[in-house]
Amino acid sequence: MNAPAIKRPAWFWIVAALALLWNLMGLAMAWMQYSMTPDQLAQLSEAQRTIHAAMPGWLWVVDFVAVIAGVLGSILLLMGRRFALPMFWVSLVAVVVLFGYCLFPGRMIELLGAAQALPMPVLVTAIAVLLVWFARKAAARGWIG
Repeated sequence: MNAPAIKRPAWFWIVAALALLWNLMGLAMAWMQYSMTPDQLAQLSEAQRTIHAAMPGWLWVVDFVAVIAGVLGSILLLMGRRFALPMFWVSLVAVVVLFGYCLFPGRMIELLGAAQALPMPVLVTAIAVLLVWFARKAAARGWIG
């Protein structure tokens, strides 16, 4: 079944569209960070350059898995497809792995300080959790199927 049996409220569309915009911005940011030129890297602080240089190749893959799964989850949510939920789960797990590594073995807190290192990982993780929750509620209410 492609369409849900129950009509979605107007705010569902707003949340789903905002989720897509958020994840598209995440994809753009991941790409910009991954493809930084030497001139762009030179403009970063020494701590930021150290973090960027120390990021292992597999973690870039995790970063892209997180944002691509988020984009796909958002598109599937807008399409009313239940498969949005597993995509948001994949994104959440990848976000936790990404930031877990960056903050601890990656020494982001040590190099930048908690006040600079924590806000974005906390915000991104919270939004990923909220998107899983929202997709679960949408599935339970028959808005996606």
